[in-house]
Amino acid sequence: MHGMESCPIQSEPFVLTQPSASRLPVILTSPHSGRRYPEDFLASSRLNALSIRRSEDSFVDELFAAAPALGMKLLAASFPRAYCDANREAWELDPDMFEDRLPDYANITSPRVTAGLGTIARIVSTGETIYRRKLTFAEAERRVVQCWQPFHGTLLSLIEAARLEFGACLVLDCHSMPRAAPDGSACRVNVILGDGHGTACTPKITAFVETALQRLGFVVGRNEPYSGGYITRHYGQPQLGVHVLQIEIARSLYMDERRIERSPDFMALAARLAEFLTSLAGAVRLLLPLDARWNMPSAAE
Repeated sequence: MHGMESCPIQSEPFVLTQPSASRLPVILTSPHSGRRYPEDFLASSRLNALSIRRSEDSFVDELFAAAPALGMKLLAASFPRAYCDANREAWELDPDMFEDRLPDYANITSPRVTAGLGTIARIVSTGETIYRRKLTFAEAERRVVQCWQPFHGTLLSLIEAARLEFGACLVLDCHSMPRAAPDGSACRVNVILGDGHGTACTPKITAFVETALQRLGFVVGRNEPYSGGYITRHYGQPQLGVHVLQIEIARSLYMDERRIERSPDFMALAARLAEFLTSLAGAVRLLLPLDARWNMPSAAE
């Protein structure tokens, strides 16, 4: 089925890969790389098995798979973005998609809802309508409870544990972007860093990541057209020691976008990103305002 996995709804909503030895206060998230498609969702869709995958940040979790060996945690959603979007508020819902009335706490007016890409999306990212029927709010609620809430509950626990142990933490929210920019123009930049225009991450971290990626040959942009989604803006609170930086990688670097398959360049890109993560691991103590006890030289240094 074109690389997707069809599964019952009770499947684990995420995969958390933890370091086996040394730990760093760095967490990588991949909220849009999930490809376990519930059978009832596929049955309710008007799209074929390939078209339904157009919203995926396909294989991003694999691109950053070196993180745990370097002391970083990697949290990847198993559920697909078209089913439930973990990079949205919990209740960004389009009332026109539902046969019954939405509760008052639903955010029905956000720009994401208007664009058709709320928590429960109306379209895939290439614009095709997903559903052949109207949904019930109970269906949306079940997805939020079974997918969105466990993912964010785990992420919040990881952030709090890192703050408790180290005094601060960095979250890299990892995504991929299409070859064309949202306005249809070709995009020369192949990595875009989003820090909420300086609100979600200290400038020192953004500048370090930008320089490290440029040294590896990437053409890096900042905040345009992707400045960070819900994860970046909600959790990024530098004044509390929580820094979040979104990273968008051009899909043309590693995959066939039309067929949604890894290209021959996939492993080389993963190796470059592993090199980037290695440089980041070596600089964490300089980038984050860490607990003084953790900053003390160890006997091995």
